[in-house]
Amino acid sequence: MKRKLLCGLLAAAALCLPVQAARPAAIQVDGELLSASAYVENGASYVPLRDLLEALGDWNVWWDGTAARAVSEDASLRAEPGSGLTVGGKRYPCAVRVAAGRTYVPLRLTVEALGGSVQWDPWLDGAAVTSPGAEHSAADLYWLSRIIHAESGGEALEGQIAVGNVVLNRVASGDFPGSIPEVIFDSENGVQFEPVSNGTVLNEPSELSREAARRVLAGENTAGDALYFFAPALSQGTWIASSRPYRQTIGCHRFYS
Repeated sequence: MKRKLLCGLLAAAALCLPVQAARPAAIQVDGELLSASAYVENGASYVPLRDLLEALGDWNVWWDGTAARAVSEDASLRAEPGSGLTVGGKRYPCAVRVAAGRTYVPLRLTVEALGGSVQWDPWLDGAAVTSPGAEHSAADLYWLSRIIHAESGGEALEGQIAVGNVVLNRVASGDFPGSIPEVIFDSENGVQFEPVSNGTVLNEPSELSREAARRVLAGENTAGDALYFFAPALSQGTWIASSRPYRQTIGCHRFYS
């Protein structure tokens, strides 16, 4: 009897703790990084349930003694170690673990069960979560707000929007990669944006830069068809100025198509 009890306790412990093969992972939701620890194990990302749900919206989360429970205005969820996830009455068998007082759930399964989406972001080396009903892709908002902040964080809103317009104009042009992150990190003909080289593209953006990114993604345009820009105070922009048509100056940047 004691042997069976000991084996049962060991089995329960195995269900509750991440294995040693797990590694840390970055998770961002709608453009903002989660501060909570998350990890990747066997190709799947696991995240603390409470932190994920709080980032997704207005959820009430509690532990009922055997499982983590959560309710929002229009959904309910139960995550039980050794059993799995139940969302809106539908059960999803999966690994649910408890470690250091936190309930960890599989990220993609949980988000998709709630109506959101998840994509792996190689530049973040983590997962980008777009919440249900979000207006913009989480990866697009995350990187666009950061390149805007890194390139023009000291500018007025008009100038920050113009920098974002250049990124989207490149996505649409056919002469550059076809997504916002790919344009920002494009290095086929040399690094295109200095903040990628010096690492400032990774800095946390200001709320104004986030607002600029949201407006750009919603279609607001102050730069016209510009594909290039430079700040004369920081760079001579020799190739741009000599080979591309000048359009306008906004703040400290000159824009060219």
